[in-house]
Amino acid sequence: MLHGMQVNTITIQRANKINPMENKKDNPKILKTKYIPTAEFYSQIIDSLQDYSIFTLDKEFNINSWSSGSTKIFGYETDEVIGESFDIIFTEQDLKSGVPKREIETALKDGRATDNRWHITKDKSLFYAYGLVFPLTGFDGEMLGYVKILRDLTDRKQSEDAIKKYVGELEDLNTHKESVLAILSHDLRSPLAAIIGTAKYLKENFHKMKPEAVQEMLDLLYKSSTDELDMLDYLVEWARIKYAADVFAPTKIKLTEYIDKVFESLKETASLNTINLHHEIEADTSVFADGKMLISIIQNIVSNAIKHTGKGGTITVSAKSKNDKIIVQVKDTGAGMSKEIMEKLFTPQMKTLSETRKKNKGAGIGLLLVKGFLEKNGGEIWVESIEGEGSSFYFTLPNEKPLYKIGSSDEIMFDESA
Repeated sequence: MLHGMQVNTITIQRANKINPMENKKDNPKILKTKYIPTAEFYSQIIDSLQDYSIFTLDKEFNINSWSSGSTKIFGYETDEVIGESFDIIFTEQDLKSGVPKREIETALKDGRATDNRWHITKDKSLFYAYGLVFPLTGFDGEMLGYVKILRDLTDRKQSEDAIKKYVGELEDLNTHKESVLAILSHDLRSPLAAIIGTAKYLKENFHKMKPEAVQEMLDLLYKSSTDELDMLDYLVEWARIKYAADVFAPTKIKLTEYIDKVFESLKETASLNTINLHHEIEADTSVFADGKMLISIIQNIVSNAIKHTGKGGTITVSAKSKNDKIIVQVKDTGAGMSKEIMEKLFTPQMKTLSETRKKNKGAGIGLLLVKGFLEKNGGEIWVESIEGEGSSFYFTLPNEKPLYKIGSSDEIMFDESA
């Protein structure tokens, strides 16, 4: 094993053949002859390391030697890669980020460069590896090129990621369990108690109440009970998305089709206040997400914007691409909100939920639901707002199916046993 990847000069010593008939006294020593290994000898050693990819680059960063371990790991035969650029083993994302260039610069500066990252094979599959690159110099100090050594640690990486994911899911489950219980006890139980109290008052005093007073209390009961049902629906949907992984079915979908569906469903509500709904998204803009969740995300945000936008206002949905994400903006010309409210929008703050329910503004748990959906789809959400001028909600979604996720803080030592 290339322990720590420090390859020392190998010296081979061999005893001369001794004639057994000769007197050992006449041969007080066994003569030893030192041999200098050939390039072919070293090549055989390198090719025997099947768990390692070892290859060299010339000064232009083109591959000029390729071990059998490299063929096993990457899938390329020697004649397929000789003369090819160093870039061939890196993912598109790493190429865009300039990773190969940084590796070479670090190797020249520090004498070696190491990393843990995903690499891409001939058939476009990915594997996780610890890599080492260092300059290759001749006996006279002449710069000859570089040596690159990789060890495939995909199985270990997947095992570690599976454990981290399981621990994270347990922590997430516990956090959201507490949040749901708090909401149940506060935002559902308290209004339900008021509904029961109102119904009891009607039951006991109906015969002596004026018709208009009865009608007023019945209207209140109806509104309160439908609000409770809406809240319960939100909770059920939130819990479904957090814990029922089997219903999650992301696919590549056209963003405009889903925005049009939401606009159509909210058209009547918006028209009551002469609010203009429109989007500025190109027809070929796609995201990789669960369709049902995407509808709920857009509908919650746009519906929330309608509730906060005055008559004659405008709600505009736009999108732009950044790296491997689509950033969607839902901008309104409504009342805006304070910094204090923005800080509490995406956390289950009981006071915030109660206040929004009393004002019939409907944010609260709806935005918690949106946040949960986006996280499930590999996205995030944030808000920018100025009081009196309006708000902009931003959310991201992948534009393609994610190939992998990397824990950048992971550190795997090369000389550990695997």
